[in-house]
Amino acid sequence: MLRRFLLAETQKHFDARKKTVAALKTPDDIHKRQAELKAKFIAAIGGFPKKTPLKGKVVGTLKGDGFVVENVIYESRPNHHVTANFYIPNGKGPFPGVLVPCGHSSNGKAADAYQRVCILMARNGLAVLCYDPIGQGERLQLLDSRLNPDPSPKGRGEKTPKGAIRGSTSEHTMVGVGALLVGQSTAGYRIWDGIRSIDYLVSRPEVDPKRIGCTGNSGGGTLTAYLMALDDRIVCAAPSCYITSLERLFATIGPQDAEQNIPGQVAFGMEHADYVTLRAPRPTLICMASQDFFDQAGTKASFAEAEQIYKKLGHGERVGLFEYDDKHGFSKPRREAAMRWMRRWLLNKDDAPSEGKFPSFKDEQLQCTRSGQVLADFKGVSAFGLNLLEARKYTAQRAQFAKLPVKERQATIRRLLAVPEKVPTAKQLSQKIHSLEDRLSTHKVVYETEKGILLPGLRFKHIQARGPVVLYFPGAGLPTDGKLPAWLKDKYEKNHQEIWMFDLRGLGETAPGVAKTPGYFGVDQREAWLSLHLARPLLGQRVLDVLALMNAIAGDNVEIIGVGTTGPVVLHAAALNGRIREVTLEKSLRSWMSVVEQPISFNQLTNVAPGVLKAYDLPDLERSLSPRKVIVK
Repeated sequence: MLRRFLLAETQKHFDARKKTVAALKTPDDIHKRQAELKAKFIAAIGGFPKKTPLKGKVVGTLKGDGFVVENVIYESRPNHHVTANFYIPNGKGPFPGVLVPCGHSSNGKAADAYQRVCILMARNGLAVLCYDPIGQGERLQLLDSRLNPDPSPKGRGEKTPKGAIRGSTSEHTMVGVGALLVGQSTAGYRIWDGIRSIDYLVSRPEVDPKRIGCTGNSGGGTLTAYLMALDDRIVCAAPSCYITSLERLFATIGPQDAEQNIPGQVAFGMEHADYVTLRAPRPTLICMASQDFFDQAGTKASFAEAEQIYKKLGHGERVGLFEYDDKHGFSKPRREAAMRWMRRWLLNKDDAPSEGKFPSFKDEQLQCTRSGQVLADFKGVSAFGLNLLEARKYTAQRAQFAKLPVKERQATIRRLLAVPEKVPTAKQLSQKIHSLEDRLSTHKVVYETEKGILLPGLRFKHIQARGPVVLYFPGAGLPTDGKLPAWLKDKYEKNHQEIWMFDLRGLGETAPGVAKTPGYFGVDQREAWLSLHLARPLLGQRVLDVLALMNAIAGDNVEIIGVGTTGPVVLHAAALNGRIREVTLEKSLRSWMSVVEQPISFNQLTNVAPGVLKAYDLPDLERSLSPRKVIVK
């Protein structure tokens, strides 16, 4: 249900965007949209910090056939280290420079496919910098689950280099949960690493800073797409096995890890084609695999749109599509296509060298650190530590939240959670008696809070019902036996209170799935990402559910109960509606700061609101309810 609803909402934005693009007639129209969209893109990822000294150093050298490799380390931010390999052709420079961001290989820059594309280019006159992304190679951002990310000296400790989170995409998303809370993003962190890597590349005397290219595959294709859209120094680019369209991605495999999800992207009208057209008319080659899991129809549609924009700018020949009939990966045909594209536009040589056979290096030969991990060697600041540093900037501001006027607090909550000032009244679609005992009745009900959002519920009513109405929202779903928990049953039988119990959207009967084993991000991970693309956090949608139900069934004296996932939901509902006189939180998250401070969390993406820790934390929200009662169980 929730996925259908969210896909329908995204489609409205996709359709509106198509009309906007179709209306672009002149170069001035295109350039104006480029500037507006680029500004929105940068704001959505959290903006960029000031550039600081790279402190680059060469820590090792290898000789290859027709090139040398330098193992290098530099700092993209103070004490945040990047490990990279710099491939330099033999001969006299300066050479064109090419940046190669890695895809999701566990060994990062040492993966065979990335070595081969770098060696291929170096043997054909291009200097290449290939660096480890966070969470990969020598840049695991959490070596041990017990390692405190606190960047201050008291928070550091010696640990054996060992990944605390299995899989680079999981670590990227775990970083993203905390980053979103502080108004940053995994994409922003990774883009900045790429921008600073270009800074290092152009600082080298062997490189001509006016002839810079960028190519990468899969996750590296993602970063190539971002960087080529945002960094004007990239003369030509060749993203591989990434460009499709969000419209087709959502309809097929769904949203992927954190770096591929830009908050509000669908809402402000940015598609995959825009990564290409934001840089138009600079040369761009889209490389695709006919058997990719990224939808090929989306790739071809994005190319067709980009080609029309390039033609309107008078340079249709500067955008191309290379397709090869194989599976996802930086395979030899796409490596060769990327290399030839770079030679065409950076060396002015429109020829077709082939890859041939050559050996690659062993992982340890390309290693830049003693231990194999920057955090173990340098005890620097991880991406989790960056989240914590950012959160601490707003400590004083959060402390003032409870002191603000009620209307100002409510306006802040509505803005961050995208809850409208006027919430519609939920519509009752059905009600039938489930059971009838001595003066007690239980009813099965269904209410609609938005078109297509149906919430199942149970109503427990005594013939002499009195006192505050109780709204109970179990995070794990309505009880299968249709009965109240023991402690609530006392209220029902002794106090004769009327009790309503509901599954909010995406929970219980409307959950997208059932978790067989505990997971990091919950069964509603994809729905959470779709919601963030719409600039409508899932938390805010559930708050709307509660308020819409209150409009339909509750009076002026309401007690509200949230369990687990619904705890933050009912807390926000109480902050927005003074009719809620008492709040009970059971086994609920108490603080977003705890998510940032202890980076491994479980099922917290569902309650993320981008930038919320710039304004308040959950304890600040609790304090703002005073003198109303908040009970914690």
